[in-house]
Amino acid sequence: MWGWRSSRTVVLSAAIAAFAFFCLAPIAFMIAIPLRDSSRTLAPYAALLLDARQRGLLYNTTILGLGTALTATFVGVPLGLALARMALPFKTGLRIALSAPLLLPSYVVGLAWISLGGGTGILTEGIGLQVPSEWIYSLAGATFVLTLVLYPLSMLATETAVRRVEPRLEEAGLLVATPGRVLWRITLPLIAPSITAAALVVFVLAVSEFGVPALLRVRVFTTEVFTAFAALYDFGRATVLAMPLLLLATFVAVLATRLAGERLVVTRRGHVGGQPVAFAAWQRVAAGAAACVGLVALGLPLALLAREARGIDSWARVVQGARDAVVNSLTLAAYGATAVTAVAVWLGYARARAPRGLGIAADVLFVVLFAVPSTVVGIGVIQLWNRPGIAGALYGTNAMFVVVYLVRFVPVAALALAASLRRVPVSHEEAAAVSGAGWLRTMSHVVLPQIALGALSVWVIVFVLAFGELGASVLVTPPGESTLPIRIYTLIANAPPAEVAALALLQAVVVFCPLALMGLGLAAKGRR
Repeated sequence: MWGWRSSRTVVLSAAIAAFAFFCLAPIAFMIAIPLRDSSRTLAPYAALLLDARQRGLLYNTTILGLGTALTATFVGVPLGLALARMALPFKTGLRIALSAPLLLPSYVVGLAWISLGGGTGILTEGIGLQVPSEWIYSLAGATFVLTLVLYPLSMLATETAVRRVEPRLEEAGLLVATPGRVLWRITLPLIAPSITAAALVVFVLAVSEFGVPALLRVRVFTTEVFTAFAALYDFGRATVLAMPLLLLATFVAVLATRLAGERLVVTRRGHVGGQPVAFAAWQRVAAGAAACVGLVALGLPLALLAREARGIDSWARVVQGARDAVVNSLTLAAYGATAVTAVAVWLGYARARAPRGLGIAADVLFVVLFAVPSTVVGIGVIQLWNRPGIAGALYGTNAMFVVVYLVRFVPVAALALAASLRRVPVSHEEAAAVSGAGWLRTMSHVVLPQIALGALSVWVIVFVLAFGELGASVLVTPPGESTLPIRIYTLIANAPPAEVAALALLQAVVVFCPLALMGLGLAAKGRR
């Protein structure tokens, strides 16, 4: 099946070529072009080394990443432990609710908390809580908002790791020790690599974030890259400022992948029974803590936006004004999710069937590319596509949004689909081949039907992420065109706060509708 003319070789080669062109080429092109001309490279590097302002950017970026990683781990690890080892009520719905902030655009959460601090004029007397605006517009405020958005990564990684721990080890420990000591001496050491890997990923995503620092006026590398390119059109400086982020993303991704190993693409059903009985003593506390986190991370921001949106004169006027942006966002996100899934499913198959060493190298590459800041992606896409010829014919059209979605989301989609494909035994393909079925027929009739739910979940998640994408989209948006995130971002300083809140709430509703449908589907499957 691996002959040069075999369908397997042709399809996987085409997928790898698409991955190289759409995902690797923009980053490589952005780095390579300035290096060809030393006169364009040395001056920005010298300015970076001597400029105290850039050292301040490095400090702010590092503090933002470390603070978010630590607080997200502090919040997420106990929740993951509770979901894995305690019989919490409505666990499926609770897991979805606690995971939802990860897919809610970060700047939407930031807008809600700005309103609580009085930054957009919200009336907070009914809530009885007022946050100083100087705290919101600070590193601490940005860290808090990003923690609310990113803690589900730590939570889900912890739950997955705990489900791999044999419950009998904990049960044996409970015979001679307290639950707390068992947790500290047995469970946590076994899941520590996964927790650390998740914290490193959170760190990279925090330092790569653009929307929240830009909204809260916190100067970090991502906002400086955007300013250097979009405002000053200083490509050399923008590229140099992107280098620390690229190097950091590479280093942390290698470290995180090394810690996680094959666990990045291995999903094994956890134990449904055998949970330590003594851990049930913490069930009420855990349920209360989970409810509080869900309220603060999801319920309160949505309530704040809804309260602020009550001040608009006419919902019809707001929706009418944003109609084109909403339609654009929905259409482009659907196209993008379809294109990403179509490429990622074959990359995921190649990763799932690859030898261990090659597979881990692919994991590192996927994680690095996903961690590249969106503003850096936008600059790379512009430099690659803004030229005469076929590329230039597409540049300046809505096709560039789909290109951005491919660059940003193919790596993470490939990782997710590789995890699903690892659960399909190779023996199923071998049995089909022995029966005379070709590879494409085997894939369409044997393999793909077994991962249909996983592929649908990936499509929904990519759709949601694409619908909320801002950092790269705002750089490549054609004249006269817009998506809902770009419209919200441009209206923040120029429109009534109630209108901005209404649009942010509309975006949240669109995000949660497919998530709710997916949750209902999973719940129905669980009942069967």
